[in-house]
Amino acid sequence: MLVKACRGPLTQVLGPAWGAKGPKTWTPRTWAPSTVPARLCNISACSYKLRNVELHPLWKGPLDIPGGARQSPIDIRVRDSVFHPQLTPIKTLYDPNTCLHVWNNGYSFLVEFDDSTNKSVVCGGPLENPYRLKQFHFHWGANNDWGSEHTVDSKVFPAELHLVHWNCTKYRSFEEAIMEDNGLAVIGVFLKVGQHHSKLQKLVDILPSVRYKDSLTEFNYFDPSCFLPTCNDYWTYAGSLTTPPLTESVTWIIMKKPIEVDHSQLAVFRSLLYSSVGEDEKNMVDNFRPLQPLMNRTVHSTFQPALKLSEFKKEDTKSQRQQSV
Repeated sequence: MLVKACRGPLTQVLGPAWGAKGPKTWTPRTWAPSTVPARLCNISACSYKLRNVELHPLWKGPLDIPGGARQSPIDIRVRDSVFHPQLTPIKTLYDPNTCLHVWNNGYSFLVEFDDSTNKSVVCGGPLENPYRLKQFHFHWGANNDWGSEHTVDSKVFPAELHLVHWNCTKYRSFEEAIMEDNGLAVIGVFLKVGQHHSKLQKLVDILPSVRYKDSLTEFNYFDPSCFLPTCNDYWTYAGSLTTPPLTESVTWIIMKKPIEVDHSQLAVFRSLLYSSVGEDEKNMVDNFRPLQPLMNRTVHSTFQPALKLSEFKKEDTKSQRQQSV
């Protein structure tokens, strides 16, 4: 997922350890636990197909990235996820009038919303209270063989949508929420190549006007619930931002079913540029973070096949007994 704490070049968000000015308290080098070594980004962890992909400069290793235990994205193993019968469907209420503009920040394009009120929110599922919609964005690859940040049983999708919300009950602003526990809720939706997505086309048609980095254009009256699949099933787990500062503040809700878009629509995504006007043009592709280890986390699901919660507890108890022997 892409976080935007302030409008401007992406480096303004990254902090000193990423080559720019920013709040020192939360840079990767200063908030990572000193007892856990920094992990190297390894593109081969994503999929065998990606071993020859050129990483975005943000992820070229070795890098000092947090050694926390809740980093994202992850590979979701369906048979290892735990079916939780008490998880309810998520509910979205988005007011199209809160849609403001589209902005190319040099890593992706963001569609931003007015988050001063509760007019556009998500609730239900693993969330204890409503979270306000701040923005949505996509991650995609140079072709249709890769692009998503999360994977399912090592299956990679051409693109992934992130709808980013913040906890307006617990925190005063989005900027505060991204740094704190239970601060964000992000809905992830996979995209696959198939039928033309008519609602997406309104956005696709305006993307040429934000082709260059730092360009912004007005984009009004848009309801992003059109991107949610008709199937309500999802996985959920505790994770992190997938761009710096990589804070572990995110409740991830990954929808089980992908939505379909056609090849020409993804081609417009790939026509965007990382570069500003006057710079050497570099196409905006492969803007995803490599997979991170699951560590000791549990991925819950609203559906089977998956381990039932009772079975998971039995397996966990059995494992603890074996460790104590």
